[in-house]
Amino acid sequence: MFSLKTGLVFFFSFWVTSFFVLKTESVPPDSGLKNVALNDSVSSGKQLAMRYCASCHLFPEPELLDKKTWVTGVLPNMAMRLGLKLPGSDTLKPLPPDEEKAVSKLNVYPETALLSLEEWKKIVAFYESTAPAEPLPQKPHQPTTNQLPLFKPRELTVGDKQVPQTTLLKYDKNTAQLYVGDAQNALYVLDGKFQLANTWWIDTPPTDIDFPKNAAPRLLTIGIFSPSDQHLGRLMTLEKSAKPGTKPVNIRDLPRPVQFATGDLNADGKEDAIVCGFGNNAGKLVWLDGFDPAKEHVLKAMPGARKVEIADFNRDKKPDIMVVIAQAREEVAIFFNQGNGKFKEKTVLQFSPLFGGSYFELVDFNKDGFQDILLTNGDNWDYSSVNKNYHGVRIYLNDKKDNFKETWFYPLYGASKAVARDFDNDGDLDIAATSFYSNLAQPEQGFVYLKNEGRLNFKPFTTPEGANGKWLTMEAADFDRDGDIDIVLGSYFHTVGEMTQLIFKGILSFPQLLVLENQGK
Repeated sequence: MFSLKTGLVFFFSFWVTSFFVLKTESVPPDSGLKNVALNDSVSSGKQLAMRYCASCHLFPEPELLDKKTWVTGVLPNMAMRLGLKLPGSDTLKPLPPDEEKAVSKLNVYPETALLSLEEWKKIVAFYESTAPAEPLPQKPHQPTTNQLPLFKPRELTVGDKQVPQTTLLKYDKNTAQLYVGDAQNALYVLDGKFQLANTWWIDTPPTDIDFPKNAAPRLLTIGIFSPSDQHLGRLMTLEKSAKPGTKPVNIRDLPRPVQFATGDLNADGKEDAIVCGFGNNAGKLVWLDGFDPAKEHVLKAMPGARKVEIADFNRDKKPDIMVVIAQAREEVAIFFNQGNGKFKEKTVLQFSPLFGGSYFELVDFNKDGFQDILLTNGDNWDYSSVNKNYHGVRIYLNDKKDNFKETWFYPLYGASKAVARDFDNDGDLDIAATSFYSNLAQPEQGFVYLKNEGRLNFKPFTTPEGANGKWLTMEAADFDRDGDIDIVLGSYFHTVGEMTQLIFKGILSFPQLLVLENQGK
């Protein structure tokens, strides 16, 4: 999640073009040396790219993006992060004062260049000469049916919002209420008939909430929803006044947190919190002993923690932690509980820095008693906002030793979330998936229902109403309490311009929520 620095892009594009023109004209066209020089430059450029571009994450293969996106989007940012100061560029000038102050403390852009300009030119030559001219297409997959026989769609708007900006959907089964967070610092509570039951006004946008028994909900707020390194997030008890004998949670100064989980991690009989501080250039994954901010334990001091789940993976009766990390590092890791509040990290899946990990959940797909991984990748809010053929929904089966292997993939541009439930009550797990960065050529694929036909074969279904939003959030539950699982999608438009793009496609309805009422029995 980044914001493109337009001035740098235009300058860098001009600089790269000029470089290749000058280099070509300096070699006699008929000497035969031109191709030799270019091949040597590409070869050494690859070696340099593997040295510098793989120092913090997996080496990004050229085929992951098209030539233009490499040259005008990703590589200019990489140059700045390697300390190269190209004429006309200013890494901090486009930022608001508070953001500039926060970023300047991080040393994201080194004062001293880590390589020479000539070396950098060779890296650019390597990517420009070997990357495809256009983004690679998706691999063939089963065609989708643009109707949902199992669900009845219904559009809803809450709070009279002109631009939908839903940041949170969470169902409290204890009260049969749905909590709807909005980027305008609002939290709406809907009853079983999706009628407004309560409204809370929060200091910043809500991103997660849980519902402890016999206690008030605990709400997580992000601080600034757009990419930011300011520590303005908060984890707090959601109640208007403290009850006698209780100690409300009020943890401040969190680095753009997006999700949290709870459990007794150190076996002291008290509930602890694990918070995903996604951040931007910096962030952290931490656990708080007894919800006490003074007892913070950092599991990972880096940005991108997107979601955590607690489970006993190695069956030693101690809770372990699984997390998906985005923001270039792109991995899934397990923190095995060693006892006494100590954890040992194991990276179980690692991806390219352009993977765009967005969500996961633990599911036993093959019913062997071991947790498998349902994972989506499609985060495209960065320097390379083009269709990526490797975005989609994946299943990784557990070999019973906490090693995971991909066994199924469904390509879905901009995939943001997937949940596995037995929606049709036939005894196996189906999948509901959303795309936040949806493909404008097929906007109805913002939502895909994947019916399990056995042996991990899934038949995809979409709906015309899926084109009417950008589905950032999703919740699945038996909202109407009729014995089957329904779905609610939450739409988020970051700008009016994103809505305008859909208006040009003939879409005129922009609901805040899309309710998919299960018609099965």
